[in-house]
Amino acid sequence: MRIDAVILRELHMPLVRPFETSFGVTRNRRVLLAEIQSEGLTGWGECTASEQPYFSAEWTDSAWMVILQELGPMLAETSPEHGGECPGTFRRVRGNHMAKAALEDAIWDLEAQREGFSLSQLLGGVREVIPCGVSLGIQPSIPELMATIERELAAGYRRIKLKCKPGWDVEVFEQVRNRWPNITLSCDANSAYRLRDADHLTSFDAYNLLMIEQPLWHNDFYYHSMLQKRLNTPICLDESIHNRRDALAAIEMESCRIINIKLGRVGGFSEAIAVHNAAQERGIPVWCGGMLETGIGRSHNIALSSLENFTLPGDVSASARYFKDDIVEPEVTVSSAGEIAIPDTPGRGYEVRADLIERLTVRKETIRARELVA
Repeated sequence: MRIDAVILRELHMPLVRPFETSFGVTRNRRVLLAEIQSEGLTGWGECTASEQPYFSAEWTDSAWMVILQELGPMLAETSPEHGGECPGTFRRVRGNHMAKAALEDAIWDLEAQREGFSLSQLLGGVREVIPCGVSLGIQPSIPELMATIERELAAGYRRIKLKCKPGWDVEVFEQVRNRWPNITLSCDANSAYRLRDADHLTSFDAYNLLMIEQPLWHNDFYYHSMLQKRLNTPICLDESIHNRRDALAAIEMESCRIINIKLGRVGGFSEAIAVHNAAQERGIPVWCGGMLETGIGRSHNIALSSLENFTLPGDVSASARYFKDDIVEPEVTVSSAGEIAIPDTPGRGYEVRADLIERLTVRKETIRARELVA
């Protein structure tokens, strides 16, 4: 496909309510969107980098610069046949997975439109609906958390994930379990603990958690392997997994029994599928994590979650949980059964609200292929 233009935008979008994790509070999202125009079609990708380099080394401004100065021009000079060619195109640039994913995922969207397939079909999805869980940030108080859980369970969500950190863990789990002894419950530490906390972490076994997500260092397999030997509860790795090799290493070392796949973290659909396949071949279940995406990134997560080994409810939830007005239509909604229907129309399955995107845009750059010199 001929690349006519790569348009990079930054949007500012306030969250419906603050979202707190062990490394900080997010109230407003600086959203980076990649719009790729090709032969009359338009594909969209979303860069999931955060406002600060806390979850990963990437952040909003670093992603903007690497797309504008390196990745965007590289892509504009190519004529990719499919999204799977993007990792080769971007190979000279090390890291910067979230920036790369924004462009690669837009190419997969374009390819699906061109071929007349839904994005799910193009990826090899096998589901018509996906089960949904919800991720709850650290709350100002336990009573406020309990009220939030009650609301989300009433909305149909099939798994409740609690962000945790030292001082906000076992007391919270105990009260939640006393109130709801049978719900599917997990926790996510975002690397808030150290191996010296192992005795404390083993106490989590008492609360029948589906998993403990990324309790230790963000780039570690070895100490997670030591900790998993002491735990009955499965460890799920998130930040540590950037590619298929990482997944294989973690599985071989028995560092985890579950893997979270995030499109941005692994660099796009190509590597996400490779991680999925590696885990499936070895009997390790996976699920799709979220990064406070708009409907564009959310539509990509929905398509990814349709693959066969996504057997656990992911963090793909309704648009209205995060944004008053999402930038796609229809907005992403979750049924009373806690499911999202997989779109079957060509491409990502959700139309962008171009007028709203334009109003929310605070900066914009267009990258085009250089003119060929005769």
